Amino acid sequence: MKGKLYLIPTTLGGTNLKDVIPEGTLNSIAGITAFVVEELRSARRFLSAAGYKGQIDSLELMELNEHTPDAQIFTYVEILKKGRDMGLISEAGLPAVADPGSRLVELCHESDIEVLPLTGPSSIFLALMASGKNGQNFSFNGYLPVKSDLRRAKIKELERLSKTKGETQIFIEAPYRNLQLLSDIMDVCSPSTKLTIACELTIDSGFVKTRRVGEWKKMVPDINKKPTVFVL
Repeated sequence: MKGKLYLIPTTLGGTNLKDVIPEGTLNSIAGITAFVVEELRSARRFLSAAGYKGQIDSLELMELNEHTPDAQIFTYVEILKKGRDMGLISEAGLPAVADPGSRLVELCHESDIEVLPLTGPSSIFLALMASGKNGQNFSFNGYLPVKSDLRRAKIKELERLSKTKGETQIFIEAPYRNLQLLSDIMDVCSPSTKLTIACELTIDSGFVKTRRVGEWKKMVPDINKKPTVFVL
């Protein structure tokens, strides 16, 4: 029999794990000893809090990030084919959502390996829920272009879609580039356009605020190097 791939949600950090991750999810991964992870250090920290404290050295942790070649990912699939269950862990949040782990999931489906998504919070949907924006017609755009001119053009396009189609636009950025993204939004968008900033959700210091772009210019929030979701 083939093994199963468990998709394991993780916290953004800074909170009691059991306040965020359901007990059923933690129970589901209790017997797994092989994990594919985006970042080794944060995965060890998460697994230690999830019940593996003192056992981390006995686990097999395999990296999968944006630099991992397909040839290496195929070796992970072979492990599953031989009957061993495996967990997939992103650096933060849901695996395979704006995350390189999606390639492993894709290959598992091609090999008829069962994929089991486990319950946990999604900052994307938490931000949408709390934004006051259209929750029936929305688009998640992931990461916007890194180059400022391309990013500004994309922001302008998303603003247009939001206004002409009534389609809520959701996007994220690497935390250390949050302020550059916010600066571009404030430069490109109309002062009357509403922007929701959802920062460090599920963490005690987290917040969700919806303001017009013109108002954000007067009160730039402290989001530097903090996981943040933007809703336009």
